[in-house]
Amino acid sequence: MTVQDSGKAALVTGGSRGIGYGIAEALIARGDRVCITGRNEDALKEAVDKLGADRAMYVAGKAHDEAHQAVAVERVMEAYGRVDFLVNNAGTNPVFGPMADLDLNVARKVYETNVISALGFAQRTWKAWQSEHGGAIVNIASVAGVAPSPFIGAYGMSKAAMINLTVQLAHEFSPKVRVNAIAPAVIKTKFAEALYEGREEEAAAAYPLGRLGVPSDIGGAAAFLTSDQSDWVTGQTLVVDGGIFLNAGVG
Repeated sequence: MTVQDSGKAALVTGGSRGIGYGIAEALIARGDRVCITGRNEDALKEAVDKLGADRAMYVAGKAHDEAHQAVAVERVMEAYGRVDFLVNNAGTNPVFGPMADLDLNVARKVYETNVISALGFAQRTWKAWQSEHGGAIVNIASVAGVAPSPFIGAYGMSKAAMINLTVQLAHEFSPKVRVNAIAPAVIKTKFAEALYEGREEEAAAAYPLGRLGVPSDIGGAAAFLTSDQSDWVTGQTLVVDGGIFLNAGVG
């Protein structure tokens, strides 16, 4: 089936695999053109080959590198002439353990990659296109930013900051740009393997919907939040968790 060109363009950070790739796939499926970013050029090339070079492109670099942020936005503008949607998905979680033992330099790295980079990309897409023409931003947060998550406290702290960044930008960028966040629970990706590897059935049993999430679950949510169907939604965090928070109930 031929997909009608939407005429819109998106920048998805951390898009070579996992959640970012799932989001890029969903946006392309509805007719958008998409630029993905990431650190590994080979992985990005492979992803673009699968997505279709006529609909996708890539820019390699580290999300927290301001020069990379500038080049990525410039390339999208050169290639597509616009950047309607920004999806801040790039993130890192290099440490597992209690907060009492957390290396503060590691905490700084997590915050720089997961939060400051998102602000940097938002500033640049705003100035390049969105402040004048409008659009939408989706920040990928986490249920770890909404409730305590043992052993990934630094990651959760950064994702809580991402949720606050979302409401700050939603306030400042309105009415031109809608800004929302998605807070996934465990999604079956390489990034989250440590949370379910070797015990997927046991991990999935904790979810009322009976399974872990997959990237397309988040892709669908991101497609909604960047569509006309969500035109009156801004400053919100959509929890996509397979019902796991239902288990916090009494009884």
